[in-house]
Amino acid sequence: MRRFARVFVVLAAATLVAGSAAAFAEGVYKIPFKFLAGGKSLPAGDYVVTPKGETQLVVRPAAGGAEVLVPVLARLDPPAPPAADLKLVFNMVGNFEPSYTEYVTEYHLSELWQPGEKGYQVHVLKGAHKTQEVKGEPVKK
Repeated sequence: MRRFARVFVVLAAATLVAGSAAAFAEGVYKIPFKFLAGGKSLPAGDYVVTPKGETQLVVRPAAGGAEVLVPVLARLDPPAPPAADLKLVFNMVGNFEPSYTEYVTEYHLSELWQPGEKGYQVHVLKGAHKTQEVKGEPVKK
């Protein structure tokens, strides 16, 4: 009976480790517009985005380069039905500020979603706005 209990505990621990590894999976996203994340302006391109614990997301160019740490504001309950794909959500905001003569759309990284997991919220906008989703692919290791 004790052997059975030990085997059960080992299997349960292995399941938890595998589940937490899936929760922190990296994704590659082809972002077709410049965007703001963590107070930094980033150009369009391919980016790897991954959670760093529960408190930050790491955003870095897929080709290499400096990473941007983005603080997580909240964890979001999974939608029903649960997300099946990796995806980023961007808030689209109109802005006259750069030139005061033309209307420019800015994209703010807002959420990260991973299959079957709670979402990560990193930016909140009050008032009416649109969103743009970008699907990702798991990083091949």
